[in-house]
Order: sequence, then C-alpha cells, then structure tokens
Amino acid sequence: HPSNAAFSYAKRVIDLQNKKCNEEHGCMFTSVVPCNVFGPHDNFDPLHAHVMGALINRAYEAKKNDTAFEIWGTGAALRQFMYSLDLAKLFIWVLREYQEIDPIILAPDEADEVSIKEAAMMILEAFDFKGEVKYLTDKSDGQLKKTANNAKMRKYLPQFQFTPTREALRETVEWYVKNYDSARK
Repeated sequence: HPSNAAFSYAKRVIDLQNKKCNEEHGCMFTSVVPCNVFGPHDNFDPLHAHVMGALINRAYEAKKNDTAFEIWGTGAALRQFMYSLDLAKLFIWVLREYQEIDPIILAPDEADEVSIKEAAMMILEAFDFKGEVKYLTDKSDGQLKKTANNAKMRKYLPQFQFTPTREALRETVEWYVKNYDSARK
C-alpha cells in the first residue's frame, strides 16, 4: 500500500544489511517485524498515534465532553493487534533463542484479526461509553486487510498465548485513565 512504501523498503534494507554483516563479518543480526502494537505508555495523540492509541484518546474525550465518538472510515478494515506486554515477552524470546538472520514476524493468528469497528466497540465498552458513534466515511479505511504471516513464529512458539484483545484494551484504557495527565497525547 502506498502509505507504507517508504517504511516497508526501509525494513527490507535492514534485512539486506543483516545478511551482508553475517557474510562479511560473521555477525548474527536479525530483525523483528511486529504487527500493530498498543498498550500502556503508547502514543495517544488522536492525529499521530496508531489506531488503538488514537481511538482510546477519542473515546476518553468523547465521554469527558459528552460528544460523539468518531471513527475514521467505515471501520471495516481488519488488523492484527498485539498487546505491548506480549511483544515484550516475544522480544526477550528473540534475544535469547532466535538464531536466524532472516527476520521473524511477531503477530497473533489470522483468526484473531479484529476490525477497526470491533476494536472501537471494545474500547467504548472499556470506557462504559453510551454516547453517539459516528463513522467519518469521507476518511479512508486504508488497506482493508494486512495480514502478517506468523507461521515461522508459530513453528518456534506453537503454544504462545496472546492476551485477548478485549482484555488488553481494558487494561490499556485503565492505564490511560489513571495516567491521563502524563500520557503522550
């Protein structure tokens, strides 16, 4: 997708650099490719954060100001979301155990993909928001599906249990409310 072009090319260059460093110097470098990450200490800026942080901020403000909660697009886009605490556990595993130069994708299973609408409803549930929900269909949904293939991760960690999205969102919302004054927004 054009919105990710520069970012994805930069990641490919890192993979090439890791291979060349290994060939020329015997260095063992790799890269990790996580899916959409969210959690405590995230960026919650409504215009610059990733989707979960922005939605959490918008829900907080809508509840506080008794205004409509706005979702950009139709909410139909599907994403794999990962709780930052799960990513931290996986990073530690990569550092200690993963012995390949080729990158590894860290992501929940495709069956656990969540639509933006479903994620927004989970966030509103965590806030106990009862107000109006508006879909800003003049805004783009972005790419409708961006599934990351986690087969390599599952080969190494078939039993890894990701925190359910609803639970992770509830914990993140609780953190955000408690830390609103100091949270990045």
